[in-house]
Amino acid sequence: MTGGQRLGLLIGAGTFLADQILKIWMIFLYELPSRGRVEVLPFLDLVMVWNRGISYGLFQQDSLLGRGILIGISIAASIFILFWLKSPMARLQAIALGLILGGAVGNGVDRAVHGAVADFVLLHAFGREWYVFNIADAAIVVGVALILYGAIFRGGRAEAA
Repeated sequence: MTGGQRLGLLIGAGTFLADQILKIWMIFLYELPSRGRVEVLPFLDLVMVWNRGISYGLFQQDSLLGRGILIGISIAASIFILFWLKSPMARLQAIALGLILGGAVGNGVDRAVHGAVADFVLLHAFGREWYVFNIADAAIVVGVALILYGAIFRGGRAEAA
């Protein structure tokens, strides 16, 4: 196993665990579903949303078939990333792939266990609200941004892991 593989898998496992632990805490210990909207900061609230679609609530799936397709996409994406991690890569790319992997698995587990993804972080400012998200969503976005950064600004010439 290469250094990049180890790093990517470690980041992926850490992301998955952080995501699942926080979701379990929010749902079952903090009991966010029964609390409604909870103000944390002037720009951040906690609110329980069960997302049956994908990013930004697109492609909502209420059927068992639709849920199965989205779970299948999560599994396929995770397998693709695992194969990608086997190739030689820069440290930045390994971190990015680990974040995406952990996020995809975290949201896939939610769909399999709950039938939907547990989202609860709501950012807002100046009368506008952003979509409700979770750690897995944030990790996927950061991972994709890091891959784009590496490809565009570094030309893929980052130091190998």
